[in-house]
Amino acid sequence: MALNVLAFTFGIMGNIISFIVFLAPVPTFVRICKKKSIEGFQSLPYVSALFSAMLWIYYALQKDGSGFLLITINAVGCFIETIYIILFITYANKKARVRISTLKVLGLLNFLGFAAIILVCELLTKKSNREKVLGGICVGFSVCVFAAPLSIMRVVIRTKSVEFMPFSLSLFLTLSAITWLFYGLAIKDFYVALPNILGAFLGAVQMILYIIFKYYKAPKVDDTEKPKTVQDHSIDMVKLTSTTPVSGDMTVHPQTHAGDLEGQMEKKVTNQIQT
Repeated sequence: MALNVLAFTFGIMGNIISFIVFLAPVPTFVRICKKKSIEGFQSLPYVSALFSAMLWIYYALQKDGSGFLLITINAVGCFIETIYIILFITYANKKARVRISTLKVLGLLNFLGFAAIILVCELLTKKSNREKVLGGICVGFSVCVFAAPLSIMRVVIRTKSVEFMPFSLSLFLTLSAITWLFYGLAIKDFYVALPNILGAFLGAVQMILYIIFKYYKAPKVDDTEKPKTVQDHSIDMVKLTSTTPVSGDMTVHPQTHAGDLEGQMEKKVTNQIQT
């Protein structure tokens, strides 16, 4: 009885936190709608999130009543991700190649891929083994989804900037993984708990990187080694123009040579003697 209460509590918490995570891209799509352009955004995160939610719903349907809370949140997730994909395709009108590639991935993964999984599980597996096969597929895909932020972490380390890794998203992803981990342990479901161990670990690493590089300061350049700029050697042209005479105003003063000076001195002396 205590385990059921614990599982229900973690399941409800997981639903709430996962709902917040599903709503995280809303500012992105508000921006897309305002600019009527997808700019540089990619559709793969939303297509893969939709596929993951579809897989977990199918897996939860194989369980005897204990998968109800998995169905609720992933059904909501399917609805939200479908809206994101529709908006993305709608505003990819100026990028035909992106729209076509999105439709291809959507068709191959979410329709043909999901249909193939259903056919294999329904036709080639027994009821007792179907949950294990589906669980393995869900774990494998969830690990790939959780490993996706590794590329963002590499960018953060290389650029020493957390611009593309919001702390709030990393926090809620970590809380979601921890909550579903405890939910999986409470209902004794290995396939629910296992991928969330990796999710919680990677989420914690993201938050640590955020704290490190958020307050990272580049080393200051020593003033003595600062290269001289053009201003240090610049000439004040205003002063030059104010002190230099203009060519039109220039007056030529006759030069006085040494011989002329001697003659002038002799004349002065003779004049004084005569007087």
